[in-house]
Amino acid sequence: MAVTTINNNVTTSGNDFVYNPNSQLDKDAFMQLFLKQLEMQDPTDPMDTDKMLEQTAYLSTMEMNQNMQTTLDNLANTLQQTSSLNSISAIGKIGDTGERYINVTDNDTSKNFELYFGDDISSGKVLIKDKNGNIIREFPLEAHTKGILNFDWDLTDNNGQRVPSDTYEITAEYTSPDGKSHSTALGAYPIESIRFENGKAYAKIGSNYVPFDAIKEIYEWQG
Repeated sequence: MAVTTINNNVTTSGNDFVYNPNSQLDKDAFMQLFLKQLEMQDPTDPMDTDKMLEQTAYLSTMEMNQNMQTTLDNLANTLQQTSSLNSISAIGKIGDTGERYINVTDNDTSKNFELYFGDDISSGKVLIKDKNGNIIREFPLEAHTKGILNFDWDLTDNNGQRVPSDTYEITAEYTSPDGKSHSTALGAYPIESIRFENGKAYAKIGSNYVPFDAIKEIYEWQG
């Protein structure tokens, strides 16, 4: 019976060579080797039937594993494409990160933040609260068209005193020209666009791009 060895990129059977540049014995290389064994076997001492069945079963297992890997790769590609489509379909809706607080440190002299107003503003106020829910500062809102408004807080409370270094919640309450009451909060903005980098989706909300998976909730603006 011919002797079979595998060494680096070359699989040998007797005096014949089957080149395998990937250094892996795939099903095609295995079939070539198997057929070469049958061709080179000694007629007076044929290959053992059990050994032949064992190698055939091995070939079937290799092919099944390869087919399974192909299926898994296709599934992964499909899921990635579906995720991309889902993120694109979110454009125009509200992306809420759930981040309602800003952090004030001893080195800060002011804090800038943005709020989204989904309806025209007739009147209203921006509320800054401490961790206990106490209102420490109010900004009046003048009439304005809907959209994202930018605010700059000098870190003083309603009495003109500098607030302690801590975290503060930002919300707003306002009335639209039709007399309806509305509210909004820090962290909720329209998703304006989606950008992909290295297969990862980023959403433009407010003036920043954030990872799409950082968005906690996506919904239509209800006011």
